[in-house]
Amino acid sequence: MSKHYDALETRTPAEREAALLAALPQQIAHAQQASTAFADILAGVDARTITSRAALARLPVTRKHELLERQQARRASTPFGGFAATGFGAQMPRVFASPGPIYEPEGTRRDYWRMARAIHAAGFRAGELIHNCFSYHFVPAGSMMETGAHALGCTVFPGGTGQTEQQVQAMAELRPAGYIGTPSFLKIIVEKAAEMGVPLPSVTKALLSAEAFPPSLRDWFLERGIAGYQCYATADLGLIAYETAAREGLVLDEHVIVEIVRPGTGDPVPEGEVGELVVTTLNTDYPLIRFGTGDLSAVLPGACPTGRTATRIKGWMGRADQTTKVRGMFVHPGQVAAIVKRFPQVQRARLVVSGAMANDQMVLQVETTETSGGLALQLQDAVREVTKLRGEVQMVAPGSLPNDGKVIEDARSYQ
Repeated sequence: MSKHYDALETRTPAEREAALLAALPQQIAHAQQASTAFADILAGVDARTITSRAALARLPVTRKHELLERQQARRASTPFGGFAATGFGAQMPRVFASPGPIYEPEGTRRDYWRMARAIHAAGFRAGELIHNCFSYHFVPAGSMMETGAHALGCTVFPGGTGQTEQQVQAMAELRPAGYIGTPSFLKIIVEKAAEMGVPLPSVTKALLSAEAFPPSLRDWFLERGIAGYQCYATADLGLIAYETAAREGLVLDEHVIVEIVRPGTGDPVPEGEVGELVVTTLNTDYPLIRFGTGDLSAVLPGACPTGRTATRIKGWMGRADQTTKVRGMFVHPGQVAAIVKRFPQVQRARLVVSGAMANDQMVLQVETTETSGGLALQLQDAVREVTKLRGEVQMVAPGSLPNDGKVIEDARSYQ
């Protein structure tokens, strides 16, 4: 029984990178031709020249709020805002809605959301029954997992959400090999089963997503005989990364190009620095190019001990959209980035907002080797010009700011 889903997982990093970059210009050209949204967003871009990560990094990032705005603006003519490369009919069996609402198409390709890889890494194998407790209505989570399980050769019980006692009964009678869903609902089911005096010995593994899965809860499941693994996926992109038996970060999926950029910008950060996950998918039905997830993470060094050679990330580390209201005005991470770009002497920056209610104070902390008062005054002027607010400047040594992806820190007291 192979511990790897396919041979793609053990390619050399150079082979994988070459394959991804070879597919990239074709995907960009396809997005320009088949998606009216990307025909606009990437107007003037020669897809043939986007053959490296440096070239990719020069393209604009499209963030979720922009996708929603385009969908809302064009809803009368197309529900997808011009992002989908296919239309209603046999080629699009289902449409889903995420909060916003943002509408997402589902194509006909086997394992459309590419979840089989994560399900396999969680220990599931062909011929097993999976109890799927992700929602089957509105959002695509239930379908994402079911189509992946089918591609793996598994049978699925579509448990969905709620009806805890019935979930326990179905598990006891059908004896599934494991559970797929949120960690919190699995905990509720296990506790309800204990309360009912119903043993669930067949449930020994779980693939968990959509919520935080802290080590304390992982250990709680292990004490009850359930090995839980997490994966990171979105309704727009499908699978992005998944946990393995090594439990050392999440391994990137084989069919996405992932960048970590400084929040509020499209600029890649040095390896290991926390930033926003930006993903380019090779999905031809919904070809998202440099899609900003709004989630923070960082690249881990080295390869996974399980032999999988794809890049690993730390997992979900918070939200990148740190927009904060100061003295009645919104301050955005992009404004901090705009200030930093004016001064090559500045390596990194962090805007700290402090003070009690109605007494906001802003301090721009900047990493730099230059300590002249002239630079500080110039930075203060730039803060006022860009944000329309007064703020102080504090010079700090390179490497002293926390590596947590925060560009704006709200340290105010609301007591």
